[in-house]
Amino acid sequence: MSPGPGIFYVAARTLAGGRAEGLASSFGTGVGGLVHVAAGAAGVSALVMASAEAFAILKLAGALYLVWIGIKAIREARLPFEVRVATTGAARAFREGILVEALNPKTAAFFLALLPQFVDPSTGPVWLQFMMLGLISVALNTTVDVVVATLVSRARSVAMGRPTMLRRLRTAAGGLIAALGLALLFARRPATLG
Repeated sequence: MSPGPGIFYVAARTLAGGRAEGLASSFGTGVGGLVHVAAGAAGVSALVMASAEAFAILKLAGALYLVWIGIKAIREARLPFEVRVATTGAARAFREGILVEALNPKTAAFFLALLPQFVDPSTGPVWLQFMMLGLISVALNTTVDVVVATLVSRARSVAMGRPTMLRRLRTAAGGLIAALGLALLFARRPATLG
């Protein structure tokens, strides 16, 4: 439950677009997490983590995508609410959530560093155990993200009566998303994985 990039992304999306977008981004990051679980079970994540070039490409794509989303959110914060609603929405937040998580090499590193410790080849297929453990992890993460979206949505509701405050919160949310992208840009490959 410690705050990480996923939680900050969901909180920022909720501040920017409300509860529906926050929940959609929560489920989107969950689907993005499933991409890593499947890739880990198939051995693809291990290959990405072992290759400095593949890690760098994935990291750069994820970082640039987050920075782009953040800048867009900052620009949209200045638009009147009616115009902004027409350009965003839960479907877009869901798609962006998938991409944000799927392009995050740190998620692959997390699954590769943690899950193998609990896999026992003598009890059944390793890929199946990895999938089951990954599904549990993604379910727990998504549950926490939904709670965060709900709590931030309540705080946002209070700010709705204060348009200037809400605009500042939306701008800050966009800045936070862009900052997550910059932080990802400087992330290093874990030394224990390659």
